[in-house]
Amino acid sequence: MAAPAPRPQVNLGIVKQVLSGDAVIIRGQPRGGPPPEKQVCLSNVTAPRLARRANPNVEGSVETKDEPYAWQAREFLRKKLIGKEVAFTIEYTAPGSGRAYGCIYMGKDTSGENITESIVSEGLVEVRRGGIKPSDDQTRLNDLEDAAKAAGKGKWAKENDPNMQRDIKWSVENPRNFVDSLHQKPVEAVVEHVRDGCTVRAFLLPSFHHVTVMLSGVKCPMFKREGDVETAETFADEAKYFTESRLLQRDVKIILEGAANLNFIGTVLHPMGNIAEFLLKEGLARCVDWSMGMVTTGPERLRSAEKVAKEKRSRIWKDYTPSTVQIDLADKNFSGKVVEVVNADALVIKTGDEYKKITLSSIRPPRLGPVNPEDQPRDRRIRPLYDIPYMFEAREFLRKKLIGKKVSVLVDYIKPASDGYPEKTCATVTVGGINVGEALVGKGFATVIRYRQDDDQRSSNYDDLLSAEARASKNSKGLHSKKEVPLHRVADLSGDPQKAKQFLPFLQRAGRSEGTVEFVASGSRLRLYLPKETCLVTFLLAGITCPRMARTGPGGPGDTEPYADEALQYTKELCLQREVEVEVDTIDKAGNFIGWLFVEGQNLSVSLVEHGLSKMHFSAERSNYLRFLAPAEEQAKNTKLKIWENFEEPKTVQIVEETERKTNYKQIIVTEMGAELDFYAQMIDAGPSFEQVMQNLRAEMEASPPLTGAYTPRPGELCACKFIDGEWYRARVEKVSSNNKISVFYIDFGNRDITSVTQLAALPPGYHTQLPQAHHYYLACVLLPKDEEYKQEALDAFRHDILNNQFLLNVEYHSGSQDFVTILTPEAREDVSQKLISDGLVLAEHRREKRLNKMVTEYKAAQETARKNRLNLWRYGDITEDDAREFGYQN
Repeated sequence: MAAPAPRPQVNLGIVKQVLSGDAVIIRGQPRGGPPPEKQVCLSNVTAPRLARRANPNVEGSVETKDEPYAWQAREFLRKKLIGKEVAFTIEYTAPGSGRAYGCIYMGKDTSGENITESIVSEGLVEVRRGGIKPSDDQTRLNDLEDAAKAAGKGKWAKENDPNMQRDIKWSVENPRNFVDSLHQKPVEAVVEHVRDGCTVRAFLLPSFHHVTVMLSGVKCPMFKREGDVETAETFADEAKYFTESRLLQRDVKIILEGAANLNFIGTVLHPMGNIAEFLLKEGLARCVDWSMGMVTTGPERLRSAEKVAKEKRSRIWKDYTPSTVQIDLADKNFSGKVVEVVNADALVIKTGDEYKKITLSSIRPPRLGPVNPEDQPRDRRIRPLYDIPYMFEAREFLRKKLIGKKVSVLVDYIKPASDGYPEKTCATVTVGGINVGEALVGKGFATVIRYRQDDDQRSSNYDDLLSAEARASKNSKGLHSKKEVPLHRVADLSGDPQKAKQFLPFLQRAGRSEGTVEFVASGSRLRLYLPKETCLVTFLLAGITCPRMARTGPGGPGDTEPYADEALQYTKELCLQREVEVEVDTIDKAGNFIGWLFVEGQNLSVSLVEHGLSKMHFSAERSNYLRFLAPAEEQAKNTKLKIWENFEEPKTVQIVEETERKTNYKQIIVTEMGAELDFYAQMIDAGPSFEQVMQNLRAEMEASPPLTGAYTPRPGELCACKFIDGEWYRARVEKVSSNNKISVFYIDFGNRDITSVTQLAALPPGYHTQLPQAHHYYLACVLLPKDEEYKQEALDAFRHDILNNQFLLNVEYHSGSQDFVTILTPEAREDVSQKLISDGLVLAEHRREKRLNKMVTEYKAAQETARKNRLNLWRYGDITEDDAREFGYQN
């Protein structure tokens, strides 16, 4: 009797890959590196052959298609075995190929499920029948196959399954269009091959597109081929094994995000998450910038994972040292107000009393391209803001968005001084939750700096910047546009008196012009850009004298006057890089324009005087703004503010009060009435010169008729207004309700009117500085009755007596800026106030000045006469307050 055959040795392993319905690769346990592998074929069965693509490197190689049920057989084994621990026995090894044949069992011994029997039972493989006396195992397989045939399972089905063969697309003609067609949605897939830690080949399901996918945002150590020799970089094998053990022949989801030549760039998601993130955490990959912007799941998680590996000094980061300078936590985050935009990549931010210059992280502003020296005038210097393409647009974008706004600053890194450039604090600046750098790049007004792979000195939102740049490039915005670059031809009038004189009439005629403050040299000296005239001018504030900054003059350098720096800082904060309005009066011999500047309706000259940072200049006495400057200076003096801190009032010499009333009568003509015994009058002596001014104004308006509706009225502005008589007069705009309802005040006559914009025009130059001819006066020593009926009777009589008539006027006293006067008829020298009192229309006011005693006594005597004669307001008896109390009534 023959001895029993020795029992085959049982081996253990984990299924790494299923090659077909009858062949698998089993690996051992890893020990200090990738584990050993062994290919095992199922004995006694033959599986249908899978499709193979043509090999372009082999002559005569052709593409083959799936045999029926080849894919189903492979999938049966894949779903059952991949990643599972199995026991297997080797029955024999083919002498030529060294291929091992045997049986595979689920679990850790041969008592588990026999995989060969399971796949035969499903009718997916064919049993090889042969031999004189089949073994018990072969007989068992024959019986299982016969049962499968009888049941019509798998390849033994009586009807052909339309899905028994795959329609494989081995290549994609237009990868970019294919990516766009998927709209970055996850696609079911099976990974067929892992080339290295960050590159896989997979079948997309159910379309069976065969794609090569490089993981977006990361790069693993690679395998380099030199001739026929393949060399692995450090940790390349570990990275490949890490990816293989988790993805190979696993069901995954792939998001295709881009294309590079015939390969795709995308994210591979297995049930535990993004494989790229796990590679980074293990120190088996590093982030790469060129594809980071494509990551649809967000680059933040990848950057965070890499940061964890760096901190642990894991694998490829074992020798890592941070390249950035450590920043104190207190200095890393702060907020402040933007006071200046420097070109297109830096901001000056005020925090408390400190000013910090911050450069936007990882941003490269527009640069000047190559310039042909022959095309450039020799005496012309480069002005970066206007000569570099898109620099002006970038600066304006930041200026309009940020000036005066509160922003949050996150300091990313500090760039050391180098190549003559100072140290820079680079930060991410946000306003209202919007990243300023990202918005600038998205508009195409800046580009993103590219760094070495190991350089950590970059923006904390670097990937967002790259994405914004990609969008701007795709939409051909700004610097990425194929159109001609915008040109800014700006005339610089500073220091050129001849050019300045040519522009002066236009600026004077324009009234108020809009501009932007580009630079502040001192509290009252600024540099303006006027967009309408496309010119740069040096502008001096009119009506004030500001403390001087230190300047080098003929006698050597001068010292900074007290409070000059404070005035400079005040003007800077109020108007630097803000939109302002200016009224140009004249120019000086150096070609500097002199006039008035308004920031949001606020007169800067008046504001400086109010804050004690400037004094009123004598030239202000000829301006329309004297009434604002004089009280402002008086208030600053009284409070001893800043430059007035050591001011002492001139010692007053006590003067004995005059007992005699002085008279200095002037001839006037009354032009308009008020509502409180007040009136407007013109000086008759000034009549001829005033008539000449009016004739010149009308002649000039007739010679150059204004374009109807071209003038835009603004409150407080002087203009020319056509009255109902068809003639032009000087007027001040008081209120603009609509184009057809504009309130104006005629400054030479004192009357007011409601008109339309078609009746207004800009006042020609030279007519702004002449003082108004209508003077405002109040009657002295008289009062209106409180009763409205009596009050109206008095005003009607007053109007009837004086309007459009000539009188002799004497100023009796002042109250604030108001002049109180008496007026006499020219011939009879009758006092108009005394006549109104005698007629019982107004009341005499009690005044204590000794010099007015005689006049007040006469007025009271006239009042007593009217009361006795019961005239007008006295017709029903005494109306004074004392009598009223007697009857229990009080006004």
